[in-house]
Order: sequence, then C-alpha cells, then structure tokens
Amino acid sequence: MFNTTKALVLREVRYKEADRMLTLFTSTDGKITAKARGALRKGSKTAAATQQLTYGEMTLFGNRGKWTVNEASVIEPFSGLRTDIADFALGCYFAECLEALSVEDQPDAALLQLGLNSLYALSKKMYPPRHIKAAFELRLMCLAGYEPNLSACAVCGSEAPEEPILSLADGHISCRRCRNAGSTVQLDTESLEAMRYIVSAPAKQLFSFRLSDGALNRLSAAAEQYLLTQTERRFGTLDYWKSVK
Repeated sequence: MFNTTKALVLREVRYKEADRMLTLFTSTDGKITAKARGALRKGSKTAAATQQLTYGEMTLFGNRGKWTVNEASVIEPFSGLRTDIADFALGCYFAECLEALSVEDQPDAALLQLGLNSLYALSKKMYPPRHIKAAFELRLMCLAGYEPNLSACAVCGSEAPEEPILSLADGHISCRRCRNAGSTVQLDTESLEAMRYIVSAPAKQLFSFRLSDGALNRLSAAAEQYLLTQTERRFGTLDYWKSVK
C-alpha cells in the first residue's frame, strides 16, 4: 500500500551502511516509524527530506505495519536552525517533546501545527528562543490534556491573585497567602497574563505577546517546570540545549 503524506522528521538514526530509521509525525497517520533505504548514499534523492527537523512530502510504502520511504521532497528545511547549534538543539528538544506526547498512528493536526509553527519561528528568529520555547511548552501541555487552570486562585477565587503562584502538580494558580504545600513556581501579573494568552490564542498568533525580561524569566521557568513535572521525565535534548545556548 502506498501513501503520500506530509511529514515532519522528529528523529533519524543511522541503520546499517546507508539507511536511516526515521520517527515521522505525518499529517495522515500521526507518529510512525519508517525506513529510508539508501538515504545516506551519495546522490540519494531522499537524503535532504529525511534529515531531522525537515518537513517534506513523502510517498511511503506500507507492508504488515512497517513503512518504507519510497520518495521524498522538501517542503520546509528550517535552514536557519542548521547555522546555529543552540537553535538546532532547541528544535531537537521540540521534536523530542512531540515524540513523547504524540500517540502512535493517531493523527493530530493541532500538535503537528504547533511543532511546525514553533520550528519556523525559531528558524526565522522571529522571537527570542526562550519566548518561543515557553509558548511551545505550555501550549503542548494544553494539547496533550494537561491544560493548567489559570482563571482564578484555587483557594480564594480571586481572578487577579496577589503574587500569583503556579502549582506544578495540579496546574492551579493561587495567591501567595493562599499557597498550599507542594512544588510551586512564582509568577507575577505580567507572566500570568502571558500564560492565559498562550493557552487560548489562535495557533497563528501563539507567539504574539510581549513581556519584560523579568516576566519572561518567570514564564520560561513556569512553562518548563510544569512540562517536566507533568510528564515525569527528563529530556536529554533540553539538557544539551542548556549546555550550548
């Protein structure tokens, strides 16, 4: 069975002499694994489109649950990521997050769009990397079913909590004086408003917010720690990005 689809390469691993094993996020079948035979050979017509963090159109051949790349062409190479090691590392972190939180063989247009928009913004340097990263992390949590409740203090009900705090375990906000036990991260009015914007903004306007440096620091810390707490795992690509940025 042949299937022509658009796909983002989340991961590539060298296999044998000249093949690549790919983790793809496709528009029609969601996350799948596929083999790109001969992709590492000189002159291969599939080499460019089967690189990690490349979005392309692929014709896949499926047989007994296994996929092979038959043809592939590049739609968006995200070239800007390949000239900056820190940006490429951050893009790989986005890909690792998408791989971890997507479901095998289940299409998810919103999740794929988030990944593509985030990589494009990062590649084009449309916003500071921390700005893009925080918006990606928080929106990813929402799409994966972990949307935090940011409407009001979970204890007193104030919609403008004084010295707001985010609970990392349950995703609720509270005033500092209403703080309960458990791991939390400190916010301020500006970073809380940015979080409220991110969870509800249209996909194409996800990054269209402004923050002072202090508020961006708080937003960045909150989004990252919330993702790590909710997923209960570490991401090697995140650690690498921190070492090279």
